[in-house]
Amino acid sequence: MKRLNDKLARAWIRINPSWLPFADAATAELPLSRLLRLSLFQVSVGMALVLLNGTLNRVMIIELGVPSALVAAMVSLPVIFAPLRTMIGFRSDTHRSVLGWRRVPYIWFGSMLQFGGLAIMPFALIVLSGDANGPIWIGYVASALAFLLVGAGLHTTQTAGLALATDLAPAASRPRVVAFLYVMLLVGMVASGFIFGEVLADFSQLRLIQLIQGAAVVTMVLNIVALWKQEARNPALTAPDRDHPTFGESWRKFRNGGRAKRVLIAVGLGSAGFGMQDILLEPYGGEVLHLGVGATTQLTAILAAGTLAAFALAARALGKGMDPYRVAGYGALVGVVAFSAVIFSAPLGSPQMFRVGVCLIGFGGGLFSVGMLSGAMALAEASAVGLALGAWGAVQATSNGLAIASGGAIRDVVARLAEKGLLGPALVGPSVGYGFVYYIEIMLLLATLAAVGPLVRPASETRLRSNSNFGLAEFPG
Repeated sequence: MKRLNDKLARAWIRINPSWLPFADAATAELPLSRLLRLSLFQVSVGMALVLLNGTLNRVMIIELGVPSALVAAMVSLPVIFAPLRTMIGFRSDTHRSVLGWRRVPYIWFGSMLQFGGLAIMPFALIVLSGDANGPIWIGYVASALAFLLVGAGLHTTQTAGLALATDLAPAASRPRVVAFLYVMLLVGMVASGFIFGEVLADFSQLRLIQLIQGAAVVTMVLNIVALWKQEARNPALTAPDRDHPTFGESWRKFRNGGRAKRVLIAVGLGSAGFGMQDILLEPYGGEVLHLGVGATTQLTAILAAGTLAAFALAARALGKGMDPYRVAGYGALVGVVAFSAVIFSAPLGSPQMFRVGVCLIGFGGGLFSVGMLSGAMALAEASAVGLALGAWGAVQATSNGLAIASGGAIRDVVARLAEKGLLGPALVGPSVGYGFVYYIEIMLLLATLAAVGPLVRPASETRLRSNSNFGLAEFPG
């Protein structure tokens, strides 16, 4: 065994570091082990998103008989907190504390909010199931409070965590760090989906309660490990008597910087453009293309594969000095092609074209997200990183949430009009409602291109920051 271990060690030493995953994301200031540990906050956020938008959504409607409109309102409650991410980022920039921490208190506070929401949820489900003596409205109120607390917690944790990653990573490695953190969010969502599915395969209310309680404990463990010894204490930076600008002053300075307003408009348009389809792709595949449950379930994996490919390409391009807004523009352009493929898959009756379109939606969305987040990280001064990332997160989350809600509503309204023949003889059939939403998304992405265009640096000004060859180091995960 010792001889085998020695051979394996020598083999690893001979491998070029550029072929090791995330080798180029790690730096002396932020080693790979520390970066991996820091990224665990994204895993906890991904787990919470799957629990809220997937597991509890389905269980409350099907098993507990909660009206779907009420469940949709509860799921959308975290979006209410999204606009406050700007204030959270600003407060983490200007936090006053004798302990010398700026980001850690907000990551911890967000973790506690997530834990609190998940701790309340089991008791709310007991009331909703009818196994308690209390009135049913208490279960509704408690469930809404749990959703709101978890949503507030994940927004707080993610905003402060991204700001901390920006503080720790050198400017040259930030594009790769951004891609890596996005991959870890996706890993958390995919892994949680599989684990939750296995645990609840033999469903019972007790098993669901145990799952939620376990998720609460895992959230605290992951976030504590993530923030442990990450931020160096600097009491001079957080001294109570240190002068800081007010939020209004910082916001006006950020907004009047010349690019911030256009960046946020582009983020909002692009997030809405990619987000309206979020709850429509699987029903479209089943109702229009007659795909089975197994085939539509695979769409999540196809979308994720496209997103991972985009992260790989974005990390490589940004690491070589490509303008982040150019990357985001390419993502929006790919999105236009993707939704066109999805639309044409219906009249052609082509499930394969539909799958290609779904993969391209993930690919375009990944390019756009990483590009715009990288641009936001470089947008603000070092003293206002939290404000910039908070503004990006607020616009992105709010636009995405509103787009998801409006996409479902628009599809239902147009579908009813088509069924009654009010749209004319050419616009009939189940694909009309979906197609109307996809056309809106194409128009939003074209508007995104118009907003992003003036932000792109001329190619002559692009400076290559790295000449490393492409390898697994450029592939995030």
